[in-house]
Amino acid sequence: MIQRIIENQVIFGLSFQPSVAILGPRQVGKTTFVKQLQGKLSKPSIYFDLERSSDLSKFQHDRLAFLETMQDQIVILDEIQRLPEIFPDIRSLIDQNRVPARFILLGSASFVLLKNTSESLTGRISYFEMTPLLFRELTLDSDYTKHWLWGGFPSAYLAPTFEQQQKWFEDFVRSYIERDLPQLGLSASPIQLRRLMMMIASIQGNLLNQTMLANSLGIRTNLISTYLDFFEQSFLIRRIQPYFTNIGKRLTKSPKIYVRDSGLVHHLLSIHSYDGLIGHIVAGGSWEGYVIEQIISLLNYQQIPFFYRTADGAELDLVIEEDLQIKLAIEIKLSNSPSLSKGTTIALQDLNNPPLLVVTPKADDYLLKTNIIVCSIQTLTNNIKRFLG
Repeated sequence: MIQRIIENQVIFGLSFQPSVAILGPRQVGKTTFVKQLQGKLSKPSIYFDLERSSDLSKFQHDRLAFLETMQDQIVILDEIQRLPEIFPDIRSLIDQNRVPARFILLGSASFVLLKNTSESLTGRISYFEMTPLLFRELTLDSDYTKHWLWGGFPSAYLAPTFEQQQKWFEDFVRSYIERDLPQLGLSASPIQLRRLMMMIASIQGNLLNQTMLANSLGIRTNLISTYLDFFEQSFLIRRIQPYFTNIGKRLTKSPKIYVRDSGLVHHLLSIHSYDGLIGHIVAGGSWEGYVIEQIISLLNYQQIPFFYRTADGAELDLVIEEDLQIKLAIEIKLSNSPSLSKGTTIALQDLNNPPLLVVTPKADDYLLKTNIIVCSIQTLTNNIKRFLG
């Protein structure tokens, strides 16, 4: 079994909070993780899958009384978004007996949990995100090319054959579009949603132009905005905002957009091999999105990722802000012999010359220039911790 890095974080959260929420897309391994975790918890636990009718029915009548019978156990509620009305009951029980480790809530859509807990469980819950498998969660001799090509969803990455991997992705996309999004309140044409996902994959790492997407799909721009919100809040896409150094210097306002799992990008674009990926126009954007997911998973709550771009061509793929200062700049290169553009140099000067980390697939670590280090995906974690702690 693959050890997930959030395990220690969740155990720490349970040491002082009455409840924790583990959020992430479907099929990312939340259920497997929490069942492994049960043997390591500080007290007995009981698990309920709210997508199973037999479990859900137990909470249909007098939920509060039923939950009170388990006050000496950790109650684990999987797919909690199926029963949003339970949050006031959880709050009531916590307030009656506020002790650590009373509830573990698992959810596949952040906005459902956040909407219902923003008032009910404020100050009573810690949130943790479970991502698809990260490169640093794999064995030391793992091949980054397989992880990049197939992505981090466990069932896809560990699929014994390519055909099974592709079938899993097809079922995942269909279920997400035809079942999950409608259950979360999005009423939209499955054909349009699939086309939109394919279009986002095709512009991986580019500036978001909602008008262009709307025109291509023949729908209103405000609908695109709604669809993207649902995609983002269910952990399938990420929008990274531009960094503003000051009010007087105007930068582009559009975010950059990414499908978060590289394997899903490649499935949507019918990229079936590493050679096919390297020769594809999306290769650079796909590599950028893949590396960005690895980096963001290393950041703490005070470290905020942006990109930097000015109208005159100064640009950095990622800048990390902490305490209102840029602590680290990052350039992501698909070449193992990277060079810096004039725009990169100007961008660094604009930002008072923070350290720059240039991330490549497999170049040995070396000092390119003063305060500029080249590294590989294999050494990325240590280098990020070196600069950001």
